[in-house]
Amino acid sequence: MSERVRVKVCGTTSVHDAVMSAEAGADAVGFIFAPVSRRLVSPQVAREAGLSVGVTVARVGVFLNQGLDEVLRTAEAARVSAVQLHGELSSLYVEQVAAYYPVLRVLSPAELAGADVWRAHPGVTLMLDAPQPGGGVPLDWDALRAVFPVGAWLAGGLGPQNVAAAITALRPAAVDGVSRLESSPGVKDAEAVREFVRQARAG
Repeated sequence: MSERVRVKVCGTTSVHDAVMSAEAGADAVGFIFAPVSRRLVSPQVAREAGLSVGVTVARVGVFLNQGLDEVLRTAEAARVSAVQLHGELSSLYVEQVAAYYPVLRVLSPAELAGADVWRAHPGVTLMLDAPQPGGGVPLDWDALRAVFPVGAWLAGGLGPQNVAAAITALRPAAVDGVSRLESSPGVKDAEAVREFVRQARAG
Protein backbone atom coordinates (compact mmCIF):
# COMPACT_ATOMS: atom_id res chain seq x y z
CA MET A 1 0.00 0.00 0.00
CA SER A 2 1.53 3.25 -1.12
CA GLU A 3 -0.11 5.61 1.35
CA ARG A 4 -1.11 5.15 4.97
CA VAL A 5 -4.87 4.88 5.40
CA ARG A 6 -6.21 7.23 8.04
CA VAL A 7 -8.56 5.90 10.70
CA LYS A 8 -11.54 7.71 12.23
CA VAL A 9 -13.47 6.44 15.25
CA CYS A 10 -16.89 8.05 15.21
CA GLY A 11 -19.76 8.29 17.68
CA THR A 12 -17.46 9.28 20.55
CA THR A 13 -19.45 10.39 23.61
CA SER A 14 -16.90 10.63 26.42
CA VAL A 15 -13.44 11.88 27.25
CA HIS A 16 -12.46 8.34 28.20
CA ASP A 17 -13.33 6.90 24.79
CA ALA A 18 -11.70 9.77 22.92
CA VAL A 19 -8.43 9.28 24.78
CA MET A 20 -8.62 5.51 24.34
CA SER A 21 -9.12 5.89 20.56
CA ALA A 22 -6.20 8.30 20.32
CA GLU A 23 -3.97 5.96 22.28
CA ALA A 24 -5.02 3.11 19.98
CA GLY A 25 -3.67 5.12 17.05
CA ALA A 26 -6.80 6.71 15.57
CA ASP A 27 -6.14 9.75 13.40
CA ALA A 28 -9.55 11.28 14.07
CA VAL A 29 -12.47 11.03 16.47
CA GLY A 30 -16.02 11.95 15.55
CA PHE A 31 -18.62 13.68 17.71
CA ILE A 32 -22.24 13.41 16.58
CA PHE A 33 -24.41 16.48 17.08
CA ALA A 34 -27.45 15.27 15.12
CA PRO A 35 -30.35 15.22 17.62
CA VAL A 36 -31.77 11.99 16.15
CA SER A 37 -28.61 10.00 16.94
CA ARG A 38 -28.32 7.54 19.81
CA ARG A 39 -24.74 8.78 20.04
CA LEU A 40 -25.61 12.44 20.52
CA VAL A 41 -22.98 14.33 22.51
CA SER A 42 -22.98 17.85 23.90
CA PRO A 43 -20.55 20.48 22.55
CA GLN A 44 -19.11 20.80 26.05
CA VAL A 45 -18.21 17.11 26.32
CA ALA A 46 -16.88 17.10 22.77
CA ARG A 47 -14.71 20.11 23.52
CA GLU A 48 -13.28 18.50 26.66
CA ALA A 49 -12.67 15.25 24.81
CA GLY A 50 -11.02 17.06 21.92
CA LEU A 51 -8.71 18.93 24.23
CA SER A 52 -7.78 15.62 25.85
CA VAL A 53 -6.58 13.92 22.65
CA GLY A 54 -4.11 16.59 21.59
CA VAL A 55 -3.64 18.53 18.40
CA THR A 56 -2.43 15.62 16.26
CA VAL A 57 -5.86 13.91 16.35
CA ALA A 58 -8.55 15.47 14.18
CA ARG A 59 -11.84 16.29 15.91
CA VAL A 60 -14.80 15.96 13.56
CA GLY A 61 -18.26 17.31 14.28
CA VAL A 62 -21.04 15.29 12.60
CA PHE A 63 -24.29 16.95 11.50
CA LEU A 64 -27.47 15.86 9.70
CA ASN A 65 -29.73 18.37 7.91
CA GLN A 66 -29.10 21.07 10.51
CA GLY A 67 -29.18 24.80 9.89
CA LEU A 68 -26.03 26.64 8.93
CA ASP A 69 -26.03 28.82 12.05
CA GLU A 70 -26.49 25.78 14.29
CA VAL A 71 -23.65 23.92 12.61
CA LEU A 72 -21.20 26.80 12.85
CA ARG A 73 -22.20 27.69 16.41
CA THR A 74 -21.93 24.10 17.61
CA ALA A 75 -18.65 23.48 15.79
CA GLU A 76 -17.14 26.55 17.40
CA ALA A 77 -18.39 25.65 20.88
CA ALA A 78 -17.03 22.11 20.52
CA ARG A 79 -13.73 23.32 19.04
CA VAL A 80 -13.82 20.75 16.26
CA SER A 81 -11.21 20.82 13.51
CA ALA A 82 -13.50 19.56 10.71
CA VAL A 83 -17.20 19.13 9.97
CA GLN A 84 -18.94 16.06 8.53
CA LEU A 85 -22.20 16.77 6.71
CA HIS A 86 -24.98 14.24 6.10
CA GLY A 87 -28.32 14.84 4.44
CA GLU A 88 -29.94 16.61 1.53
CA LEU A 89 -27.86 19.77 1.35
CA SER A 90 -27.37 22.39 -1.33
CA SER A 91 -23.98 23.06 -2.85
CA LEU A 92 -24.13 26.59 -1.49
CA TYR A 93 -24.70 25.31 2.04
CA VAL A 94 -21.71 22.96 1.87
CA GLU A 95 -19.52 25.70 0.42
CA GLN A 96 -20.55 28.07 3.22
CA VAL A 97 -19.49 25.54 5.86
CA ALA A 98 -16.28 24.86 3.92
CA ALA A 99 -15.41 28.55 4.23
CA TYR A 100 -14.88 27.93 7.97
CA TYR A 101 -13.92 24.24 8.30
CA PRO A 102 -12.62 21.36 6.21
CA VAL A 103 -15.73 19.40 5.22
CA LEU A 104 -16.38 15.69 4.87
CA ARG A 105 -19.40 15.52 2.55
CA VAL A 106 -21.15 12.20 3.06
CA LEU A 107 -22.90 10.53 0.13
CA SER A 108 -24.56 7.16 -0.37
CA PRO A 109 -23.73 5.05 -3.43
CA ALA A 110 -26.96 6.22 -5.07
CA GLU A 111 -25.76 9.82 -4.79
CA LEU A 112 -22.37 9.24 -6.42
CA ALA A 113 -23.61 10.62 -9.74
CA GLY A 114 -23.55 14.06 -8.15
CA ALA A 115 -20.11 13.68 -6.62
CA ASP A 116 -18.27 15.44 -9.45
CA VAL A 117 -19.17 18.83 -8.04
CA TRP A 118 -16.97 18.10 -5.02
CA ARG A 119 -14.04 16.23 -6.53
CA ALA A 120 -11.98 19.35 -7.17
CA HIS A 121 -13.27 21.51 -4.31
CA PRO A 122 -10.28 22.32 -2.09
CA GLY A 123 -12.27 22.40 1.14
CA VAL A 124 -14.42 19.30 0.66
CA THR A 125 -13.54 15.60 0.89
CA LEU A 126 -16.04 12.93 -0.08
CA MET A 127 -17.06 10.14 2.28
CA LEU A 128 -19.11 7.20 1.03
CA ASP A 129 -21.48 5.74 3.62
CA ALA A 130 -24.48 3.45 3.83
CA PRO A 131 -27.96 4.94 3.31
CA GLN A 132 -28.53 4.45 7.06
CA PRO A 133 -25.28 5.66 8.71
CA GLY A 134 -24.34 3.95 11.95
CA GLY A 135 -26.50 0.93 11.19
CA GLY A 136 -23.63 -1.52 10.88
CA VAL A 137 -24.44 -2.61 7.32
CA PRO A 138 -21.46 -2.65 4.93
CA LEU A 139 -21.63 -1.34 1.39
CA ASP A 140 -21.24 -3.61 -1.64
CA TRP A 141 -17.53 -2.99 -2.21
CA ASP A 142 -17.34 -5.09 -5.38
CA ALA A 143 -20.07 -3.00 -6.98
CA LEU A 144 -18.19 0.18 -6.10
CA ARG A 145 -14.73 -0.76 -7.38
CA ALA A 146 -15.12 1.06 -10.68
CA VAL A 147 -16.79 4.18 -9.29
CA PHE A 148 -15.26 4.79 -5.86
CA PRO A 149 -13.80 8.31 -5.97
CA VAL A 150 -10.04 8.61 -5.62
CA GLY A 151 -9.19 10.21 -2.28
CA ALA A 152 -12.58 9.51 -0.73
CA TRP A 153 -13.21 8.20 2.77
CA LEU A 154 -15.18 5.03 3.41
CA ALA A 155 -17.73 4.27 6.11
CA GLY A 156 -20.64 1.86 6.44
CA GLY A 157 -20.50 -1.19 8.68
CA LEU A 158 -16.73 -1.22 9.07
CA GLY A 159 -15.15 -3.08 11.96
CA PRO A 160 -12.10 -5.16 12.88
CA GLN A 161 -13.35 -8.16 10.92
CA ASN A 162 -13.81 -6.46 7.55
CA VAL A 163 -11.86 -3.21 7.36
CA ALA A 164 -8.76 -4.78 5.78
CA ALA A 165 -10.90 -6.33 3.03
CA ALA A 166 -12.64 -3.00 2.43
CA ILE A 167 -9.30 -1.23 2.06
CA THR A 168 -8.04 -3.88 -0.34
CA ALA A 169 -11.19 -3.55 -2.46
CA LEU A 170 -11.51 0.23 -2.67
CA ARG A 171 -8.26 1.85 -1.48
CA PRO A 172 -9.96 4.67 0.43
CA ALA A 173 -7.94 7.54 1.87
CA ALA A 174 -9.50 6.87 5.27
CA VAL A 175 -11.91 4.52 7.01
CA ASP A 176 -14.58 5.40 9.57
CA GLY A 177 -15.99 2.99 12.15
CA VAL A 178 -18.90 3.39 14.57
CA SER A 179 -21.33 0.62 15.50
CA ARG A 180 -18.94 -2.32 15.21
CA LEU A 181 -16.55 -0.61 17.63
CA GLU A 182 -19.07 -0.42 20.49
CA SER A 183 -20.21 -2.45 23.46
CA SER A 184 -23.44 -0.40 23.37
CA PRO A 185 -24.50 2.71 21.41
CA GLY A 186 -22.07 5.49 22.25
CA VAL A 187 -19.79 3.29 24.39
CA LYS A 188 -16.64 2.09 22.71
CA ASP A 189 -15.15 -1.40 23.07
CA ALA A 190 -11.46 -0.75 23.63
CA GLU A 191 -10.25 -4.01 22.12
CA ALA A 192 -12.47 -3.57 19.05
CA VAL A 193 -11.08 -0.06 18.52
CA ARG A 194 -7.48 -1.24 18.89
CA GLU A 195 -8.03 -4.14 16.49
CA PHE A 196 -9.81 -1.87 14.02
CA VAL A 197 -6.79 0.41 13.89
CA ARG A 198 -4.41 -2.56 13.59
CA GLN A 199 -6.35 -4.13 10.76
CA ALA A 200 -6.71 -0.82 8.92
CA ARG A 201 -2.96 -0.28 9.09
CA ALA A 202 -2.40 -3.77 7.69
CA GLY A 203 -5.13 -3.52 5.05
